[in-house]
Amino acid sequence: MDRSIDYGNLMHRAMRGLIQEVLISVAKDGLPGAHHFFVTFDTMHPDVEIADWLSDRYPGEMTVVIQHWFDNLDVTNEGFTITLNFGDSPETLYIPYDAIKTFIDPSVEFGLRFETQDDDGETAEIVEAPMDEMVEPDPSDNTEQKEAEVVSLDQFRK
Repeated sequence: MDRSIDYGNLMHRAMRGLIQEVLISVAKDGLPGAHHFFVTFDTMHPDVEIADWLSDRYPGEMTVVIQHWFDNLDVTNEGFTITLNFGDSPETLYIPYDAIKTFIDPSVEFGLRFETQDDDGETAEIVEAPMDEMVEPDPSDNTEQKEAEVVSLDQFRK
C-alpha cells in the first residue's frame, strides 16, 4: 500500500480554518484597528449564494471589501454569510471557504491565495505581500514597492 502525507491538502484546510477563526473574531468583536479584508471568490461555485444581478455583473469572480459597513456576519464551518452595501443597496452573500480565491488584509500586508490546478487539485500560498501583488497598482502612486514574499506549497505536493 502506497501512502503518503498530503501536506498540500492539510495546509489548504489549515488556511481555510485561519480565515474562519479571523471571521469568528470579527463577528464577535468587530474589526480591530485598521484591519479590513479583500475577499475574492468564485461566483460560479455551486454553493455561493449572491443576488442574480451580482452574478450577472461578475460572472467568474468577485472581490468584496469587509471594512466600514457590514452586517449579519455569520460564520460556519463551511463558509460565511454577510450583508454588504452595494450602492446603497444591502445584499446578503453566502461565500463558502472553498470558493475563496484570495483573502487579503492590506493593513498588515497579509494574504492567502488559493489556486486550482487542473489535475492535482488545489494549492494554497501564504502571501506576505504588498497589495501590488494582488491589486493593480495606481500608476500615479510613486511610493516605493516592496518585494513579495510568497511561500508556495507546490514543493509539498506529490
